[in-house]
Amino acid sequence: MPHAQLTEDANRIVGTWKLVSVVYEDVATGERSLPLGEHPVGYQLATAAGRWIAIVNGEGRTPPANEAERSKTLLSMIAYTGRWRVEDDKVVTRVEAAWQPAWVGTDQIRQFTFDGDKLVLASPPQPHPNLLGTVVRLFVTWERDPD
Repeated sequence: MPHAQLTEDANRIVGTWKLVSVVYEDVATGERSLPLGEHPVGYQLATAAGRWIAIVNGEGRTPPANEAERSKTLLSMIAYTGRWRVEDDKVVTRVEAAWQPAWVGTDQIRQFTFDGDKLVLASPPQPHPNLLGTVVRLFVTWERDPD
């Protein structure tokens, strides 16, 4: 994806983004939750050459002291990378590596909207690997990183 060939929306997406919030919406109940806390930490990088890298950590993560805590730690993060493109109002990332093997080789599709200096990504309803297949929509808000 050479820089000169990017669409206007893709050009707006290129850059480094700091995480603001992660909201899950249970499709069956409509209930919204903050499974990663009120202040999760993370960054997303979208390059003009087509690389997408996202890492999200839940609020208050600590190093695990045993196997049960290690499992809990894995459930308090999301990380993946791949090649990205814009299709209409969606960002599509073909995942090449991820914290969850179930995402590798899949297209992760996110509808995007801009709100000032914020980028809001919304997933279609999908089973989430951290929730043992519960079908949710994710709403992830990022703000452009000034650094």
